[in-house]
Amino acid sequence: MSSQFFGLNIAYSGLLASNAALNTTANNIANVDTEGYSRQQVVQQAANALRVFQTYGCAGAGVETLAVERIRDEFYDTKYWNNNSNLGEYNMKQYYMQMIETYFDDDGENAGFTTVFDQLMVTGMEELLKNPSDESTKAQFIGYASALTEYFNGLAGNLEELQSDINDEIKLKVDEINSIAAEIATLNKQINTIELTGTTANELRDRRALLIDQLSEIVDVEVTETPITDTNNPDRETGANRYIVKIAGGQILVDTSEYNSLECVARASDEKVNQTDIDGLYDIYWENGQEFNLYNASMGGALKGLIDLRDGNNGEYFNGTITAIGSRDIDGTTYDTVTIQVTSDYLLDLNKSNLSDQGGIINLGNQEFYYDSWEFNVETGEYTFILSDSTKNSKHITNDRVGKTAGIGSSVDYQGIPYYMSQMNEWVRTFAAKFNDILTSGYSSETEAGIIMFTGDLATDDEQYSFDVRYDLDEEDGGSTIVSVSDDSYYKLTAKNFSILSALESDVSLLATRYDASDGAEQTDLLTDLKNMAYDEDVLSFRGASASEFLECILSDVALNASSANSFQECYSNIATSIENQRLSISGVDEDEEAVNLVKYQNAYNLASRMIQTLTEVYDRLILETGV
Repeated sequence: MSSQFFGLNIAYSGLLASNAALNTTANNIANVDTEGYSRQQVVQQAANALRVFQTYGCAGAGVETLAVERIRDEFYDTKYWNNNSNLGEYNMKQYYMQMIETYFDDDGENAGFTTVFDQLMVTGMEELLKNPSDESTKAQFIGYASALTEYFNGLAGNLEELQSDINDEIKLKVDEINSIAAEIATLNKQINTIELTGTTANELRDRRALLIDQLSEIVDVEVTETPITDTNNPDRETGANRYIVKIAGGQILVDTSEYNSLECVARASDEKVNQTDIDGLYDIYWENGQEFNLYNASMGGALKGLIDLRDGNNGEYFNGTITAIGSRDIDGTTYDTVTIQVTSDYLLDLNKSNLSDQGGIINLGNQEFYYDSWEFNVETGEYTFILSDSTKNSKHITNDRVGKTAGIGSSVDYQGIPYYMSQMNEWVRTFAAKFNDILTSGYSSETEAGIIMFTGDLATDDEQYSFDVRYDLDEEDGGSTIVSVSDDSYYKLTAKNFSILSALESDVSLLATRYDASDGAEQTDLLTDLKNMAYDEDVLSFRGASASEFLECILSDVALNASSANSFQECYSNIATSIENQRLSISGVDEDEEAVNLVKYQNAYNLASRMIQTLTEVYDRLILETGV
């Protein structure tokens, strides 16, 4: 039989349950605007009934308050993290592609390519055709040519600065990843310490989930949480959990209370991948020295967007098959050499090449070696690399590498800064070579042969390259094919060092205007060919268009990438809003709902209090007024 005071215990359990519900409701209301907070609720169940050995069976024992739990749906968390990774990537691409689009734009306010090119080949050329012997007209023409070189110099400089800014932001993102990883590891330890006692660490779990939200915007995230069991009794869960965070296609960042740090290591000048890369681009490594794979297909987030923009080469990177291993004696020192056969069109034309001219690292059959320089054989389509000495390469290359694949850098299938720099270089080399070829085939006077106009400034002093490259005309597409290459080939001419030959600037009379030296000073057949070269794709072709259509070709790429980034950013932003609304409908605090709960739990508390008061009166009558 139950105790006469059993009812008081039942009322007391109701009072405790209602009080816990009121406190939880107050906590929800207090955190209605707290970022990442998940709504909490009290979990209650009826207490185990007591057998009273009466005809009515068992007597209810009140209510038990089991836990205060956060309301969270992990399914929506995972969806949010996956989408947030895509959103972070296209946020970066949208921002920087808008800047690149601005650099190339020719809106009439700033002197873009079309403006400066037409000044040279229309305004300047027409005046020169009218009076080819006049030195002031020649000076004006050369001045317009100088404006063209300055345009490319400035554009290359802007893209280099942008690559530097992106590189710096990559380091900031890596530092942010390390900071988040350290905090998650600390939270994991705190959560397990609390939950070993059987209590759920709601607020700490909310904080951890918020950090994963932030991490997912930087890089793709995969999270797993598994219960830790008793080693002596595998069926018993201890209450603690193993929490693992993986990033960038499955690389472990956090494992419970341990985490792996990332560090950025700047490339040396002899470790450049592309000819146009600035010095000091960062490679990323784990703290144990293992390389962090920046170019795996699974990586997402802002970090992927930044890497695509900084290193995007449209999939055009150096790769081929090793055909021979050899050696070469240079200044009394023997260097290993490796010959590589290539087949890609962009590697068979040096005008399209963006291969580093300062040395770098080449992968030969999954072994990395430093190289100092390289040569290209046009007839065989083979590159020969001169490998560095033992100070950089700890071992010699062996013949077992023959037949294996070779590569420099990675294929980054996005049109980033290296791609646009390479496109500018290709146009500059093609245009300068053809322009110079026409000039050097003519005469400036009866005795003076024509000299080149376009050259490149050396980076180390005030000297300039002296190009000596012979070309054969390709009748099919109007392009030029290199048939012999000197040490100072047009490959070394870039948008950054594009310049006018200083001798021609000093003496404008050296500008060739006719093919036949015996022709009069007013002959303009050479100048006519120069004009036709600029606008006739059968004479000079760049990507199937004429030289004057360079801007249209580049802007079509830039506009397409910018438009794509805008579309994807908007799409993923809308999806993020939708998923966040779904999460909030489950986890968010609704003020109206909490107001209703407040009244409900207050009434329950008042009823439990009234029950205790009623039982107090019963006990008073029973104890004080009943008896002999």
